[in-house]
Amino acid sequence: MAGHSKWNNIKNRKGKQDALKGKIFTKLARAITVAVREGGPDPDYNSSLATAIEKAKSQNMPNDNIDRAIKAGMAAAAGENFEAITYEGYGPSGTAFMVQCLTDNKNRTAADIRHYFSKYSGNLGTTGCVGYLFDRKGVISVESAGIDEDELMMAALDAGAEDFEVQDDTYEITTAPEDFMTVLNGLKAAGYEDLKGDIMYIPQTYVKVEDEEALKNLDKLIDALEENDDVQEVYHNWDMPEEEDEE
Repeated sequence: MAGHSKWNNIKNRKGKQDALKGKIFTKLARAITVAVREGGPDPDYNSSLATAIEKAKSQNMPNDNIDRAIKAGMAAAAGENFEAITYEGYGPSGTAFMVQCLTDNKNRTAADIRHYFSKYSGNLGTTGCVGYLFDRKGVISVESAGIDEDELMMAALDAGAEDFEVQDDTYEITTAPEDFMTVLNGLKAAGYEDLKGDIMYIPQTYVKVEDEEALKNLDKLIDALEENDDVQEVYHNWDMPEEEDEE
């Protein structure tokens, strides 16, 4: 879908994310630590850990931070139990939201998420209320400069990718969630570097919003969700304007 880079649509609030870099690293470290607790410290045998590490690297998280998070998971105190929960809700003007959380107190987190939606003209829904509007996919992105399109496409498809798209100055490769690490590692083995990757909720369609009040509330809702310590990722189908994309 031209103009709607899957990777950039999720990461299009980079300016605001950079201002929250410390908080982002804390969330990434939590995800790594929990993955180690649940599946062990070896990413070769723990796909959740491998994905969490790749996600951290895509955000330029230092290797020292990643190593500390792994060690924290290995030495984690019993009783520190985090639970992964995905909340679904409706934002202003009929926009759909998927909010991934990692929490040690789901009552607190649910109350916070419900409050944000209510405060900014939305409402928290039930499981499945908007999930059907998104596809769960692995997405790998690489800048196109200096890379032969046909060669990359063949390498991606040979590694098991589902789709290959040209998006402005990037190439984007889509995989099934369970094939994400296989395709990513295959591309790395083929010599491709500076790959960004994550497993995401991709909107099937986007919603244009023109009402000024709704636009303000959408911005505030996303900010509030992203600033919450328990929230790992926020996905939505708002067709954000170009100036917002380039912040």
